[in-house]
Amino acid sequence: MMAAVDSFHLLYREIARSCNCYVETLALVGACYTVSKAVVFMRDCYSLIRLHFIPRLVGHRVLSQQYGQWAVICGASEAISKAYAEELAKNGISVILISNDISSVAETAKAITETYGVEAILIEADFSQGPSACKPIKDAICGKDIGFIINSLEGSLDHSQDFIDLSEAGVWDIMNRNIVAATLVSHLALPTMVEKGKGAVVNISMGGCSRPTPRKAALSASTAFLDHFSRALHYEYGHRGIFVQSLLPFRVAAQRPEGSSAAGWLVPGPQVYASHALSTLGVSHRTTGYWPHTIQFRLVQCIPECVWMLGSRLFAQAI
Repeated sequence: MMAAVDSFHLLYREIARSCNCYVETLALVGACYTVSKAVVFMRDCYSLIRLHFIPRLVGHRVLSQQYGQWAVICGASEAISKAYAEELAKNGISVILISNDISSVAETAKAITETYGVEAILIEADFSQGPSACKPIKDAICGKDIGFIINSLEGSLDHSQDFIDLSEAGVWDIMNRNIVAATLVSHLALPTMVEKGKGAVVNISMGGCSRPTPRKAALSASTAFLDHFSRALHYEYGHRGIFVQSLLPFRVAAQRPEGSSAAGWLVPGPQVYASHALSTLGVSHRTTGYWPHTIQFRLVQCIPECVWMLGSRLFAQAI
């Protein structure tokens, strides 16, 4: 009996000795993995601070000298676009507001002119009309020092619906107001900026549709288009002085009356979001524009696509 126990202990020591090198190797691999994750975390924290906090602490920038005197804003009826126009106006930038319904931006244009003393031009453009929609835009930008092109995804089209249930007119509307509008406006205004060697293009889409989203197929595809369009323009014209930025915001509160409470730090008001987003211009080519949204974006990117799809379907059914 004692001989059997001694044999077991001897066998255990031999196995432990032979496995010791493997244990040390696994410990080294685990340590390397932990260090790599710590480095990535520290890098992300540094990027967050560098992008969203430091620019707001540094001195005031003269945007008109850095980019130009005028901004062309397509999709100006959106809350983010209106707020972005106001932020530019605060910096002395005159604006050309393009919308398929100028009555929705008339008050914004009037407020910008009266409050900040800059010009605000309204253009009604229905891009389903083809080339005829471009003429008033060409006339408006002719002879002006265009420094900014702002294209915004139409948030009014953000509703969950099966793709085959969309009407044909609805499909054309999504393409014309999101893809065609941004492409044509950029094509019309970009040559002036390239010629003078400075300017900025900002394409605003949706962080929540940055991954394939069920029941929002056309909208998530439009987001992907604007995002890739921005990145392609950056590689094509970045070396020629044009700063191209893709903004991927998550939920932003609707316009609120004066004196009403804020929606919260995760869902900022349009003015708060636009102020933060403008501070990232010239710093990052692809960002959410607002630091809590950046945290959300990182979390979304970490979620496996199957889990994302399941969550998207459950959320769509809940609403």
